[in-house]
Amino acid sequence: AGFRRSIASMASSVVASVAAAAAAAPMAQDDTADKKKEQSPDARYSIDEGKLGEIRLDAPWTRDAKYLESVAISPSAIIKMMMHCQSGVNKGIQKGGNPIEVMGMLLGRPDPDTPKTLVVTDAFPLPIEGFETRVVADDADVVNHMIALGECLEKTRKEKFMGWYHSHPFDLGPNSHCFLSQTDLSTQLQWQRAEDPHGNPFVALVLDPLRSLHKSHPEIKAFRAYPPEYNSPIELQCPDGSVEPVEQKRLELWGSCWNRYYELKVQYFMSSHARRVLEQLTQDYLWIRTLGGSSPNLAESSELLPSKLDKAKTSFASFSTGFSSAGFRPVRTSTQKTASTTTESSPETDEAVQEAVDLATTQLYASTLKSTKQKIFSKSDD
Repeated sequence: AGFRRSIASMASSVVASVAAAAAAAPMAQDDTADKKKEQSPDARYSIDEGKLGEIRLDAPWTRDAKYLESVAISPSAIIKMMMHCQSGVNKGIQKGGNPIEVMGMLLGRPDPDTPKTLVVTDAFPLPIEGFETRVVADDADVVNHMIALGECLEKTRKEKFMGWYHSHPFDLGPNSHCFLSQTDLSTQLQWQRAEDPHGNPFVALVLDPLRSLHKSHPEIKAFRAYPPEYNSPIELQCPDGSVEPVEQKRLELWGSCWNRYYELKVQYFMSSHARRVLEQLTQDYLWIRTLGGSSPNLAESSELLPSKLDKAKTSFASFSTGFSSAGFRPVRTSTQKTASTTTESSPETDEAVQEAVDLATTQLYASTLKSTKQKIFSKSDD
């Protein structure tokens, strides 16, 4: 019963988080294109086989080690992954030991309309269990299972296996455990060598189920491995693009292979119909979950706030776009030029502004939730 309650709670939290993330970014964009290409909420659910065949044939990711920049995940895929990872936590604890790592495969495709984005449409758990920093799919039964599953999906789906996921349920500390270990990196590099040249770019997702449950939203990161011959032009650059001069900090955040892979942005997409359903649920019911939930970890927020502020400051300093006295609006969609502005804000500008807005929103949310609870549940002196 406890296991079912934890799974139900996880599913509810994931749905609400995905809905909020998808609603906050209703348009999918390719920021590197000369002109941003906007999509309707339902665009990711349709496939133009002609365009998809062209981008698979061209395989631009084989010519640029960091060509791919983001991963778009469907609600069904993220829910299945989170429930699978949480089941590994419960199984290990029920046996009287540590949480168990689990692994699965991702179904999806490149997106011809936003070619630097990979679309994950579904996820399939594999009968694999592992322990700290080691999950390997080399068992004969597992390989046969993957082959049989792949052959079955080829008959019913237009997508292919284009990635894998696994969990890092280590402990609940101040830092995320979403990184690639040496074994993970070797596995990812083998997949990329086998699939990338054939028009099927492979991605690795790492989930931290303990932090996800604690924070009530998915703690997940996406990675791609660098080819052995690639060396970053920026010294001491971490997978997220930041520069960390302290070696111990680099190892804590990204593992011993911190300079051999890079991070892709994770976003979510949801159909217009699903959004309407979630909007109604939010209005009638899900607000209770928000009010009854716990505030973000204040100790963690206080510890990480300086580094996040430094990152936002660095983002603003990385470009020299001029600003008019009228300023600009922090939005996720493309910013249109108006008569009151002297320059059109660039994608880099929008991204830096949004980082600052997200940071401020997180702090404001924690403060507002705490204040609201005090006013509602505390006894009045009157």
